[in-house]
Amino acid sequence: MKKLKLVMVGNGMAGVRTLEELFKLEPDLYDVTVFGAEPHPNYNRILLSPVLAGDQTVDEIVLNSWDWYRDHGVTLHAGKKVVSVDRARRVVHAEDGTSAEYDRLLLATGSNPFMLPVPGKDLKGVIAYRDIADTEYMIEAARVHQHAVVIGGGLLGLEAANGLMLRGMQVTVVHVAPWLMERQLDETAGRMLQKSLEERGLKFLIGAQTQELVGNDAGRVTTVRFKDGTEVPADLVVMAVGIRPNTQLAESMRLHCERGIVVNDTLQTVTDARIYAVGECAAHRGIAYGLVAPLFEQAKVVANHLAQFGIGRYSGSLTSTKLKVTGIDLFSAGNFTGGEGTEEIVMSDPFGGVYKKLVLRDDKLVGACLYGDTTEGTWYFQLLREGRSVQDIRDRLMFGESNIGDTGHQGQSKAAAMADDAEVCGCNGVSKGTICKAIRDKGLFTLEDVRKHTKASASCGSCTGLVEQILMATAGGDFSATPKKKALCGCTDLSHQDVRKAIREHHLLTRRQATDFMEWRTPDGCASCRPALNYYLISTWPKEAVDDPQSRFINERSHANIQKDGTYSVVPRMWGGVTSSQQLRRIADVVDKYQIPTVKVTGGQRVDLLGVKKEQLQAVWRDLDMPSGFAYGKSTRTVKTCVGSEWCRFGTQDSTSLGIALEKALWAMYSPHKVKLAVSGCPRNCAESGIKDVGVIGVDSGWEIYVGGNGGIKTEVAQFLVKVKTADEVLEYAGAFLELYRGEAWYLERTVHYIARVGLDHVKQRVVDDEASRRALWARLRAALDGAADPWLASRKADVDLRQFIPIVAVTSEGVLA
Repeated sequence: MKKLKLVMVGNGMAGVRTLEELFKLEPDLYDVTVFGAEPHPNYNRILLSPVLAGDQTVDEIVLNSWDWYRDHGVTLHAGKKVVSVDRARRVVHAEDGTSAEYDRLLLATGSNPFMLPVPGKDLKGVIAYRDIADTEYMIEAARVHQHAVVIGGGLLGLEAANGLMLRGMQVTVVHVAPWLMERQLDETAGRMLQKSLEERGLKFLIGAQTQELVGNDAGRVTTVRFKDGTEVPADLVVMAVGIRPNTQLAESMRLHCERGIVVNDTLQTVTDARIYAVGECAAHRGIAYGLVAPLFEQAKVVANHLAQFGIGRYSGSLTSTKLKVTGIDLFSAGNFTGGEGTEEIVMSDPFGGVYKKLVLRDDKLVGACLYGDTTEGTWYFQLLREGRSVQDIRDRLMFGESNIGDTGHQGQSKAAAMADDAEVCGCNGVSKGTICKAIRDKGLFTLEDVRKHTKASASCGSCTGLVEQILMATAGGDFSATPKKKALCGCTDLSHQDVRKAIREHHLLTRRQATDFMEWRTPDGCASCRPALNYYLISTWPKEAVDDPQSRFINERSHANIQKDGTYSVVPRMWGGVTSSQQLRRIADVVDKYQIPTVKVTGGQRVDLLGVKKEQLQAVWRDLDMPSGFAYGKSTRTVKTCVGSEWCRFGTQDSTSLGIALEKALWAMYSPHKVKLAVSGCPRNCAESGIKDVGVIGVDSGWEIYVGGNGGIKTEVAQFLVKVKTADEVLEYAGAFLELYRGEAWYLERTVHYIARVGLDHVKQRVVDDEASRRALWARLRAALDGAADPWLASRKADVDLRQFIPIVAVTSEGVLA
């Protein structure tokens, strides 16, 4: 059967998403030709701001590589602008003479930036902010110029301003409206946003009206002049005052255009049924959407009809906007401004940086505006869409879903509490169940894997924290029992022991080298084997094997514990639980400076700072100036101590000093699972040494060492290993045991389960009876830990990927400016 010919004009996010949906339904129905005006494959336009800010590169924001087009048989004419279409002969003509015939034509021409019609708009240095070329121009300008003016205080303008500021320019934002982002925020939230951005270094001229742009003799802009006669210097002027649907080609084809290319509910143009329009260029029921989620909904309908199923209909979209501007969370939906016939429930905490306004009409939620805390935005949007009465929950509505009846989180993470059909990624309509199924079926382990296979978090990134939690809950987990299956995972028939043996005997140093040598069924591995392989490599060949951070759980990659709301907890190291007034003052100052909502003393005698945003982590670490507590890793956590003989009238040994010595000796020690230690100064055992992985108890004649304790879900009492006389001997025996555990245990196997598998006699033979073995193990551990870098205080030396902490200036969830 001869294939039909499909030609698409435009190579952006909406159009290519249509092709992706079409290939899922009918991959062989069409010969597809795509014309794109830009010389690039399809990329994520929303992520241009991180490119401008230096957080990402152009290659990193590409959604569909050149190979994708080739693999799907798509003929791509990149960098070729279509100038005319012969509807009678059904032929598309490009500016360079290239042409293509079509049976179906898809117009995805997007939108054009609006340029203020003021004198000087054509000067050099005056640009819009819409594509890669604009972004690269701004990056070059920032290298040689100092003053930038951004006209427009909406989402796009603030993206540009923040990126230029991070590039070192002095930036002034000019906004004619009374407050910033007036289309997404009410006045209170807009003014809070302005204040916060001013504290970060941006300058604002609110209500200013641009009269003209003044240039020099070389034709380059130098000044922006306003109607009140004032001026500001400008080496670069970025206009971000809105977009207009790109209908130029459609109008030349005599298609009906009004606020866009007019389409019906099947996204066919009302003039010609062979021609479809999708995305920002299309006007459906009088609305041209500029948000990602509606455009992707349109793409599914178009794909359905192109596949000749003919059952899909697009009836419009109810949109919400969830975004992040320089680390500030914002959310709005529906009629958030209120007005006649509505009621408002407002909570305002300017000092804490939190503002919430809910708008009700006839006991139904009709709008919401959130600033600083948007964790309940998705729930509010669900209530808004359902149109249900909230009269019965009105008194608790402001405090979120977790305070309504029995629907609370009940101590569980938000990810675990969500229903499978709950929407996670509004941009792409991806549910929790879809993500979990992909993680399990395809062995996904990293955020990039999830993005690739499900599109969740791939468009704007504001749901990234929730996706990471789902990934952690589904693929990670804090397993307390030894794996029961003989095979390490479904990628291989080899056991944990087989894999460790192969790595040791064949000197394998990288994960890919190991999977190739052992003939893994899936070379990239899965959620089970990737972290295990990575640990086995670096524990077998310390300082030789290549650590792969992407094969670690999210907590270890971020060097902090992710919490249920997407924020993180920071636990600084307090050696042996001992602190000082200087440390406590620094902690207090950090809590105040970063408005950290919760400070808690942990069971491990440390202080936990809860509610730290990811983009704040580096600054919090720097200001604390304390070592990492490794509370997030499969590593040495703490050495709990009592005050011992130095203070306690019952103490027989100096437990505090020994605890500090142990903790410093074992600091930064990665292991198959978390390791906790304790030192008690007398048999009263106030430090609970009897339920630790390594417990030390002081007696009159020395120290007793116990191993294999566990205070988890099932409490396990530690077993007696040996009695020694000196603190140095404690270090040697404890270190030898832990190195034996590091080298022989299976990944995610606690010490109690390791001992149960190999037998306490085996441990005693290697650590107690064989002096040479003990000393070799202790020496090996010290060599492995020698020179270990602190991921908080020496991030680059510790190979921490610092890009993850740089905030994306503006990203959205259910709605995104595309």
